[in-house]
Amino acid sequence: MREVLEGSQAVARTVARCRPGVVCAYPISPQTHIVEALSVMARTGELADCEYVNVESEFSAMSVAIGASAAGSRAYTATASQGLLYMAEAVYNAAGMGLPIVMTVANRAVGAPINIWNDHSDAMAMRDAGWLQLFAADNQEAADLHVIAFAAAEELGIPAMVCMDGFVLTHASDVVELATADQIDAFLPPYRPQQVLDVDHPTTIGTMAGPESFTETRYLQHLRFLDAADVIAAWSDRFRAAFGREAGGLIARYSPDTLDRDAQAPPASSTDLTVVAMGSVVGTLQAALAPLRAEGVPVRLVGVSSFRPFPEAALRDALGGSRHVLVVDRALELGAGGVLTGSVGRALAGTRSRIHSVVAGLGGRPILEASLQDAVRRALAGDLGALEFLDLKTGGVPVPAAGASEVTR
Repeated sequence: MREVLEGSQAVARTVARCRPGVVCAYPISPQTHIVEALSVMARTGELADCEYVNVESEFSAMSVAIGASAAGSRAYTATASQGLLYMAEAVYNAAGMGLPIVMTVANRAVGAPINIWNDHSDAMAMRDAGWLQLFAADNQEAADLHVIAFAAAEELGIPAMVCMDGFVLTHASDVVELATADQIDAFLPPYRPQQVLDVDHPTTIGTMAGPESFTETRYLQHLRFLDAADVIAAWSDRFRAAFGREAGGLIARYSPDTLDRDAQAPPASSTDLTVVAMGSVVGTLQAALAPLRAEGVPVRLVGVSSFRPFPEAALRDALGGSRHVLVVDRALELGAGGVLTGSVGRALAGTRSRIHSVVAGLGGRPILEASLQDAVRRALAGDLGALEFLDLKTGGVPVPAAGASEVTR
């Protein structure tokens, strides 16, 4: 049934229907509504057979999730921003131990200066921690991706983050269609842990590894990630077959005619420019690019749904024929450029595509349709640099002299 729900409520209901055995909760904006809703469901019995654990910090939340998962329980938590960084040591440990914990990251800028609004700097700080990272473009995807995350994580033995833009999605109400508990029961296999701590059969997980074996443990993690793209794609295909809608996958192609998501949309071989983005800005781009397409401007749109593993082959196939690739980035690699742009550049190495990194929306600054349209027109006119900051206020900011850098506007 379709209903209007806040994004956090849609995620909480879907997570509950995935039947976690342990939910670990520590509040930090903008994910608090998710764990609050789960606490109500745990108290009323709607979330049955689940231990809801209030902890004193984000580090404790991930530590409890590690213990629960290692003991054989499906485990879930949520966090954001500094909370994710506070649990960083445990985030790495969960991946190194091969524990399929699922965590919602309500993306929020990392300070200083202190900022509670949305960008992707928190998840990007953990991009090499060994977790799957799936990004939602809207609240429907945010809910559905959790079902896929549990399925893929448990098949692979890799923990998964579902990233949804803080406030922009978590606190926004939209029309969603949630999978019912019966539908999820039919789709999501019962949790069968690949390793369990058992006092009757003692074993050690996450033990010390010296120089003689540490490289090999990392190599084994690497091999699992090589399989991860196919596993995510397969579960996304099954989800589409079971529920009749797209959710997740590796990339999202948008029809050049309607700019609606279309699994059958052809690659960009016939267009001059393709815009690549991740998260809720994809929706802004749909609105911004539609009038350009109506004018005959040769521009297309591709969304990245899976940042880890990064879908190099799928993206190269989708973008390889595009003369210009404009990447809208919500996180900055200081001294280099957009974080997403770096991965796109690696995927397109050896092609003739010219890549433009447009850093936008840092700290929650609105990303305006008019500014995006201007960037597209300037790229097609050859007037857009390799790295630009959308709507940068230069008054009082020491911008390099012309020729000293390609960082402009």
